Amino acid sequence: MRIDEDIATCMKREIREEADIECMKIKLRGTINWTSFGGDGEDWLGFIFRIDRFSGTPFSENKEGTLDWHPIKELHTLPMWPGDRYFLPLVFDDNPAIFHGHMPYRDGMPLSWHYERF
Repeated sequence: MRIDEDIATCMKREIREEADIECMKIKLRGTINWTSFGGDGEDWLGFIFRIDRFSGTPFSENKEGTLDWHPIKELHTLPMWPGDRYFLPLVFDDNPAIFHGHMPYRDGMPLSWHYERF
């Protein structure tokens, strides 16, 4: 995040740079506190957005690797971080409340998952 950005502006810029699309409609779905998640055991705080409408044609790859686009109904079949399986259903469900989660990590693996919705 740049010093002159709020979190939503940062997210839209990152998506533009990494996928070449412009976010037209975004929704904050949740926040997650990942304790001891980083490579040196640091805590991370994440803001989880869903992009409901965008313009442009997404890249098929960028400097970080291949970008794949899949139907939501196939998410459970895809490889992902172990912890992602806990919160991704909340990103795409019909509950309009924002979730606020806590997922402590040890040795690269989630130890537990807890969330509340407001």
